[in-house]
Amino acid sequence: MRKIAVGDFRISEEEKRAIFEVLDQGRLSEGRKVAQFEQIFAEYIGTRYAVALSSGTAAIMAGLSALVHHDKYRVSRGSKIITTPLTYIATVNAIVQTGFEPVFVDIDPETFHITPEAVEELLKNTPNPDHFSVLLPVHLMGYPCAMDRLNKIAERYNLVVVEDSAQAHGSIYQGKRTGSWSSFGAFSFYIAHNIQAGEMGAITTDDPEIRRLVMKIKANGRLCDCPVCTRSKGYCPKEPTDEEDHDPRFTHDIIGYNFKTMEFQAALGITQMKKADWIFKRRQENVRYLNERLKKYEEVLRLPLFDERVSYLAYPIVLKQEAPITRYQLRHELEQLGVETRPLFGSIPTQQPAYSFLKEEYQGKLPNADFVGKNGFYIGCHQYLNQEDLDYIVEAFEKILG
Repeated sequence: MRKIAVGDFRISEEEKRAIFEVLDQGRLSEGRKVAQFEQIFAEYIGTRYAVALSSGTAAIMAGLSALVHHDKYRVSRGSKIITTPLTYIATVNAIVQTGFEPVFVDIDPETFHITPEAVEELLKNTPNPDHFSVLLPVHLMGYPCAMDRLNKIAERYNLVVVEDSAQAHGSIYQGKRTGSWSSFGAFSFYIAHNIQAGEMGAITTDDPEIRRLVMKIKANGRLCDCPVCTRSKGYCPKEPTDEEDHDPRFTHDIIGYNFKTMEFQAALGITQMKKADWIFKRRQENVRYLNERLKKYEEVLRLPLFDERVSYLAYPIVLKQEAPITRYQLRHELEQLGVETRPLFGSIPTQQPAYSFLKEEYQGKLPNADFVGKNGFYIGCHQYLNQEDLDYIVEAFEKILG
């Protein structure tokens, strides 16, 4: 039986050479490879800077923490962040773990992201809009949010905009890539994502102060904020000059985290960035083909919208209200035929046990997110699927749905 995975990663000779280069250079922690990856990724997204971190979750946490210390923003911990209820739980975990309160608005059921109308309605009808500090849209499954309209709303209400672009490497909105529309974008390079490195994250920004602060925060808030340490060259710009001997590597002026990454992930990330355009195109071709072949089931399945600007994380499907089969049944039968599936995350305040304390507050207020969270799932559309794989997926649906 053929096995169709949600994601895949192929180790070619290029990836092997990249790993051996790291071993040969004798440095495993952040160094030249990380700096090289940051430069390449910033250029690709279209921002002045990128900072690599240990994960996408770490990227959001470090970025939000940077806003707290930034003189321009001075975002207060304990304030509210508007975001989506339909996302991988890491988005909301990062908000909560950095001391903010998530507030959820409903989504567009076809593109899965929060709508400007829902954000506007929330802010208009809240008695204390000044309690909100950040607007954090998520480009779920690669679909870019309406960033121009969201930015205008944020400007009117004095909100800082942050993008969770963990699933949208390369997606384009009005000529700009996601991750370049806000104070900072957060990316993940998890193994199943569009650009893969195993475990790694990054923030992208045009703001040199956000970059500087994130560099510090990801290293436990140390005084050092140099992009690459210069001690190997015999000097340190922040070397102590008095008898108090405050070594900048072990002097910490803000509270941070250990969110540094390693040269191995950056080296793999560099190899993948060389293939970014090919990855983008292959995933689009696969989505287009599956849509054409599965169109006959549109009375039962809501297939993903096709858009040449979208870098697809996966192939999302939502069972319609009148579907004669449940999501559980369909996923179970697909898995039995070798087609791997994943549920579409669930609506966090109403369907995730970790946030059950919010269920009563949001019950009935997020109908689109609740429906998609209960009836949505995804299969793979990754770049390593061949024609036989795609046809096998179609045949699997035909066996189940007739």
